[in-house]
Amino acid sequence: MPAAASVLLKPGKERSLERRHPWIFAGAVASVDGDPANGALVAVRASDRRFLAWAAYSAGSLIRARCWSFHEGDRVDSDWLAARVAAAVLRRADLRAVTNGMRLVCGEADGLPGFIADQYGRNLVVQIQAAGVETHREALLDALCAASGCEDVFDRSDSALRAREQLAPAGGCLRGRAPPGNVTFEEHGVQYEVDVRRGHKTGFYLDQRDNRRLAGEWASAFLRREGRPARVLNCFCYTGGFSLAAARRGAGAVLSVDSSTDALALAQANGVRNGLSSGAEQPLQWRCADVFAELRELRERKARFDLIVLDPPKFATNQHQIERAARAYKDINLSALRLLAPGGALMSFSCSGAISPDLFQKIVAGAVIDADADCALRARLGAGSDHPAMMTFPEGEYLKGLLLERLQ
Repeated sequence: MPAAASVLLKPGKERSLERRHPWIFAGAVASVDGDPANGALVAVRASDRRFLAWAAYSAGSLIRARCWSFHEGDRVDSDWLAARVAAAVLRRADLRAVTNGMRLVCGEADGLPGFIADQYGRNLVVQIQAAGVETHREALLDALCAASGCEDVFDRSDSALRAREQLAPAGGCLRGRAPPGNVTFEEHGVQYEVDVRRGHKTGFYLDQRDNRRLAGEWASAFLRREGRPARVLNCFCYTGGFSLAAARRGAGAVLSVDSSTDALALAQANGVRNGLSSGAEQPLQWRCADVFAELRELRERKARFDLIVLDPPKFATNQHQIERAARAYKDINLSALRLLAPGGALMSFSCSGAISPDLFQKIVAGAVIDADADCALRARLGAGSDHPAMMTFPEGEYLKGLLLERLQ
């Protein structure tokens, strides 16, 4: 298929593309034949001019091109993009048995680098994070609405990623009607209200669905085994996902801590929506506080919990922040382990892509040693099936977690 321009790589720089890694960094480019516009289709070729991939060009980005296809015979046009979107939506069909909130398109993992699309009930929320996706925005939205059956699309393309692609931040209603306020969806029998305009990511952490279910199952099993409700501490609770999942399955006192008053207000509303009231004698307790300081205060009060969830924000956005982030992860895990009762469980997460699963496990292991705690690793945790990680794109595996049990 003819393209307006070609990107020629330096000798040896074709190896990552031969392994089907979708990114081409600026330092790998030897020359550009033609004058491609931002987001234009280019043919990527090795130094010997062998075809490697079709990609979207981004003149000012460190990621100079993002690959659409590694097949020379593909015709990357509106029909091709629509087929990719339809296939991505179809791959999530089984999730509709347990939820009407899910990620429908997950960027590179679905062969659509820079395009994120989440569904909350009848509402779609998108993030357009790359120049190639911006160029084909209308075709992608047409395909997304057709494949999902949804008509209302809201844009949350307000992250720093757009600036790196020489794109201005964007937001607002793209199709149908703008959400009049918060939107709602259901997951494993729990109803959640989501602020898609200002909330984290597209409004909610859909990637933690399986782990919320696991927290609920653990609370239920604890009640059967011990004959009493589990005491739960949910740190960095945001709008209360883990808290509600545990409380709905039999947890007793659930203390949820976050530094955002807006997030906690929505969390409390979600509790009421699910028939779980708050108050001195009720299972759900919400506390606005710095988590690091709150963990220390709870230790001073000799508090004990049977299930602790640590789901902090991203502590490391790049390789230069790894050492500082490691100290922060060690700190909160050490504090949590000192609050964990024998027989209790710790669910600890990192969403920092710069922190590898192996490094994260080493950090938590160090906290276990310093806490003088006897802990067994019961499971390694990650994102749900609608947030897949491609084997050829390890950068996509950003969420990692560990389920530890403190032994008697």
